[in-house]
Parts: sequence; structure tokens; C-alpha cells
Amino acid sequence: MNIFETLESEVRSYCRGWPTTFDKATGSLLYDETGKEYLDFFAGAGSLNYGHNNPLLKRAVIDYMLADGITHSLDMHTAAKRDLLESFADIVLKPRNLDYKVMFPGPAGANAVEAALKLARKVTGREAIINFTNAFHGMTLGALSVTGNSMKRSGAGIPLVHATPMPYDNYFDGQTPDFLFFERLLADSGSGLNEPAAVIVETVQGEGGINAARAEWLRGLADLCQRNGILLIVDDVQMGCGRTGPFFSFEIAGIQPDIVCLSKSIGGYGLPLALTLLKPELDVWEPGEHNGTFRGINPAFVAATEALKVYWQDDKLEKSTLAKGEQVGRALTGLVESYPDVQMRAKGRGLARGLQFADAELADQVCKNAFEAGLLMETSGPDGEVVKLMPPLTISDDELEAGLSILAASVKGVLA
Repeated sequence: MNIFETLESEVRSYCRGWPTTFDKATGSLLYDETGKEYLDFFAGAGSLNYGHNNPLLKRAVIDYMLADGITHSLDMHTAAKRDLLESFADIVLKPRNLDYKVMFPGPAGANAVEAALKLARKVTGREAIINFTNAFHGMTLGALSVTGNSMKRSGAGIPLVHATPMPYDNYFDGQTPDFLFFERLLADSGSGLNEPAAVIVETVQGEGGINAARAEWLRGLADLCQRNGILLIVDDVQMGCGRTGPFFSFEIAGIQPDIVCLSKSIGGYGLPLALTLLKPELDVWEPGEHNGTFRGINPAFVAATEALKVYWQDDKLEKSTLAKGEQVGRALTGLVESYPDVQMRAKGRGLARGLQFADAELADQVCKNAFEAGLLMETSGPDGEVVKLMPPLTISDDELEAGLSILAASVKGVLA
């Protein structure tokens, strides 16, 4: 037995599906200790949109550290934080006519979600939150309360309360009008539904199975919230920073959420960073009312700033992501059509794509075959029935095509 098996907790997961020891990484490639090369269609669960060890971002971080730049600062003012805030305002918010205050809640997506839920309750004076079927928002207790997956919820060890799930877009396969159940409960004084403080939603459910909500459904949700005095929280932790094409995944719907959660690739280089964006009128925090030791990781501020400057001052990355996403979509549709007797479905938006199987064991075996052939993918969905494709946005055309070829061969190896 190795040190991982003897000393590390049984809670470890990704290493079980990818049983090797990785040593180096660059761009869209990882290498294990034997030198074997793997194409990465996982991208740190969306934390590495700009690839591994992106040389431009790496240079900025190294130069900052060599100059003895501050590493840890809690919420003190630093030059690195100022540069990030100025760049975020000028490059992201102002061109999109978005007016948000920026909160640094801690290093991870769950921190951003916890802050959003806490703030919504403070602002409204209500306790209830509406979430959606198959949602995933994090592993802390508040985030778990609005998460759908029963296995993850069971790990809490206590009842997860003050949250009510509603059907996500197309949950009933188009047989029920959008928000019929939700609106009826809101209007009926006998429904037992507590008046919600907020609705929290992912525009594309990553862990839930690459379920992409339609723009009209998102607009309908935003309108419902506005009409009923409910705050709208968009969890853009995994799908933000360009994963679906635009910087924010909700841009396709033309909506302006009250609160937005960002993490993962906002840190640019894979460094921990999270932001909770809130409309100015919601900024009712008392100083220190929500804090955390690692909400001021300055090397992450530096990498985030550089990523914004390199990739978001024009629309080149957005257009590239949309084009590559369509390429992946065509490949997945082609696989579905090649096996008409097998229940499969192509899903997703941008470079968040999925191939859904009726049998979760098939999806798992496809990912195992791909790993053996040098391609990293994970499964998602309530039963792990979806093969999930999330390569770095900076992946080359040749690498993307090579990965799709491995995927096709992996599917063939399972279904032939």
C-alpha cells in the first residue's frame, strides 16, 4: 500500500477514477510520474479555464512573489487587491452595464454561496431559500441545504432545513409549463411554503448532469423573483469566467441577478479565490460581520487581474469558446446518431458539455476507457450517468480533436 492509502482519508475520490500519480502539467496536458501524457477534459472542475501553468499568468505571479509582494492580507488594502478591483470594474462590470459591489468571502465557491445565502436572509428578514432539482452549490451546511444530490446531502449528519427544491428547466420533459408549481405555491396561502428570501440557481448545472437552462426560462425566473420580491442568486462558480462563452453564464438571458457567486477560474491560475457580487443596495453588512482568514490571497489577486487583462479585453476567447463548444456538440451528436439503439443524449453549452447514458455504468466505463487512452474526464449527474467534458478554454484545435477522437473510441469500446 502507498502513503495515500495508508494515511489519506477514505473521502478521497478523483484519485480512485484516475489511479496514477500526477507530477507535471502544462496547458491542456498532465503528466504522471512515468511520463505518460493525459489530455485534460476536466480542467480542475472548472478552475483551470486558462489551462495548467499558463505562462502569462505564471510570469505575473512569479514576478510579484520575487518582488516580495504581500501574500496574505485578510481584508486589508493592498496594491494587488486594488489592481484586481479596478480591472474587474473596467473590464467586466462596466462594459456589461453591471453595478455590483465586490465581496471577498473566502477562498472557495462554497464561501461565496454561504455569504450569498446569509446576506439574502439578512436583507429580507426571511429564512427560506428556493433551490432547484439536481443543483449543486457546495459541501458546507448552508450550501448543502440548497444542493440536490442525496449522497452529498447525507454527509451533513443533521437535517438540512430552510430550503425548498423546485423543478429545474425541463425537469418534466416539457410536459408542465415553466414555474407552474412554484407560482401556485407562492400564490396559495395554504401551500405551506415559507416566504422565500432568495432563489439560487445555476444557469448550467455542472455536477447535476450538464443541464443547461434555456434563456427564456432564466428570464422567466428573474421576472418571477422580481414580481414576488425574491432575491435572485446566480451561482456562477463553475460556469462563470467564460465556460459557456460570455464571461458570465447568465449573459445569454440578459438578466441582472441580485447576487452572483464566482470562484474557481476567477483565480486565473488555479489559485483559491472567490467573489460574491451584490447590488449596492444590498450591501448592509456590518464591518466584520462575515469574514475569513483566507479572503485576501494576493497571488490569486495578481493572477486574476492578469487573466482579465489577457483574455477579457476583447471577445476573442468568447468567440473561440463558442466555436469549440459547437465542435464538441457536433461530435457528441454524431456519437448519439451512430448508436441509435443506445439511449444517449448530447447536452450542454459552450465548453461545458455532456454525453448522457440511460445506464450510469456505461458512462463510468467510457471514462475508464478514456483514462487508459490518455484522456481525463469525470462523470456527473445524480447517478453519474453523464460523461462530462470541460477542457480548458485555451485548448488548441488539435488537442480538442485528439480528445474527441479518444472519446469516440472509448464509447465504441463500451458499446461495440
